[in-house]
Amino acid sequence: MVINIESLKQEITYKTSRSGGAGGQHVNKVSSKVELIFDVQNSSSLTPEQKELVFKKIPGRVDNNGVLHLFCDETRSQYKNKNIVFERLIELLTKALKPTKKRKQTKPSKKDIQNRLDNKKKLSDKKSDRRFKLD
Repeated sequence: MVINIESLKQEITYKTSRSGGAGGQHVNKVSSKVELIFDVQNSSSLTPEQKELVFKKIPGRVDNNGVLHLFCDETRSQYKNKNIVFERLIELLTKALKPTKKRKQTKPSKKDIQNRLDNKKKLSDKKSDRRFKLD
């Protein structure tokens, strides 16, 4: 399924906050941590089927209100963090909307069946030899 990135960008909001980690005094005065907020429930860029897939495949990322939150504070640059978190969103949605392959049932070969039965017989014989016999 194809995602319309341009309409998706219109529906995203960003929040910034101060980030911890390396950076010295720079960390204390610059808001470089970026939180991406995407309202999946009310999104017009996703079809109802796509929304259902997102809720089903990534339930841990979506809160009770149907809003997806992603964070990034990897770099000291707010701009880079914004790009990174947006790429994560695209990757996450692409994985969630990728259709799952249907499993093709296969039949075990005659040799595999015979080997399994032989192994079961050997194990059974070994265990029966361990039993205490009163003859």
